[in-house]
Amino acid sequence: MRTKDFKQNKVDIVTLGCSKNVVDSEVLLTQLKANEIDATHQSDRDDANIIVVNTCGFIENAKQESIDTILHYIDEKEAGNIDKLFVTGCLSHRYKEELKAEMPEVDSFFGTMELPALLQRLEADYKKDLLGERLTTTPFHYAYLKISEGCDRPCSFCAIPQMRGGHVSKPIEQLVQEASNLAKNGCKELMLIAQDSTYYGIDLYKERALGRLMQELDKVNGIDWIRLHYAYPSQFPMEVLDIITQSESICNYLDMPLQHSSHEVLKTMRRGISGRRTRELMDTIKGKYPEISLRTTMLVGHPGETEKEFLDLCDFIQEYKFDRLGVFTYSHEDGTHAFTLEDNIPDEEKERRASHLMEIQEQISFDLNQQKIGNTYDVLVDRIEDDFFVGRTEADSPEVDNEVLFTVEGDYVRIGDFVKVNIERAKEFDLYGTAQRGS
Repeated sequence: MRTKDFKQNKVDIVTLGCSKNVVDSEVLLTQLKANEIDATHQSDRDDANIIVVNTCGFIENAKQESIDTILHYIDEKEAGNIDKLFVTGCLSHRYKEELKAEMPEVDSFFGTMELPALLQRLEADYKKDLLGERLTTTPFHYAYLKISEGCDRPCSFCAIPQMRGGHVSKPIEQLVQEASNLAKNGCKELMLIAQDSTYYGIDLYKERALGRLMQELDKVNGIDWIRLHYAYPSQFPMEVLDIITQSESICNYLDMPLQHSSHEVLKTMRRGISGRRTRELMDTIKGKYPEISLRTTMLVGHPGETEKEFLDLCDFIQEYKFDRLGVFTYSHEDGTHAFTLEDNIPDEEKERRASHLMEIQEQISFDLNQQKIGNTYDVLVDRIEDDFFVGRTEADSPEVDNEVLFTVEGDYVRIGDFVKVNIERAKEFDLYGTAQRGS
């Protein structure tokens, strides 16, 4: 049991879920530090007496992970190892009253938009003058830049609007200032994230302003790579692709979650785009902008998805050969439109379909990687692992995409350096090579 004493409180923030939650935790950490409160993020030292769990409530597996984490810290509190436990984030926002009833040991639950109230419980003041300033929890050389909050889309399977509210864009000036502050602290790569980056600017500027934002961020000194995530396919502003390909610092990379290819499934999903239009969009991007690496996400097992429609999706992936692809299985979430439909596909079948898609993608990725042998790429060094330096090309976002493992002959490189790596061999999701001397 931890001995009670009169030392200053120490807060540790535990983050679950997506990169948007990471940014929220970083904002909380920044506010606490500004209040001269000793605070850490996912510390390995187990010396904090106050824990804040930032939860995810997107799908069933994420919800279960959040619940298990809360239960773990309830046990720690009952054992006397921590004094207070607070819970925030999406799960807490969505099920606050139910969680209060089931977990009375938690000191307080907070929603996604209750940062000032959480700070008050942590005996900290909400400092509005910190807007645009943020301590990062990622490696110093890259950071996530959340350009908007919430979502106005009616997707049948998604509970995000319940947890994050409607779409609210951050002003361009504020985002440029935030990017500048990150650059001053050594950040070289920005990942632009949102629930829906396609919709950026409509609420503030009465037009889609994603392209204008990216052009302004492109001017920030010190930022070498900018990459775009979570672009909604319906009504995507195509001028953004010209901006991507014409800029030196904006990566030739586009993350556009398509979710499916079948017209009937897309209609049931309420995605606002047909199967035919999806293919036309991919034809345009692949044909006019072949240099852009495309990442997408697919959802299998949605209510009503037949074997025929699943096979259509398989054919679609084989036809368009996405550079990067992720797969989710449908989760029957209360409060969503799809919850009114019968969840008629067994979990085992959902998993089979997801595994089959990833087998297809594994072969596609292997074939694409084989074509890179003998070429030289700029690589941003993320870490050292065993006998290798590990980094990424501009076609790869951290944690979700491929990596480059390389050795260095003679010279030493540092984490956060850019080096030129000659690719000598390749696997399904990894490239191997040697850094050029003096690069």
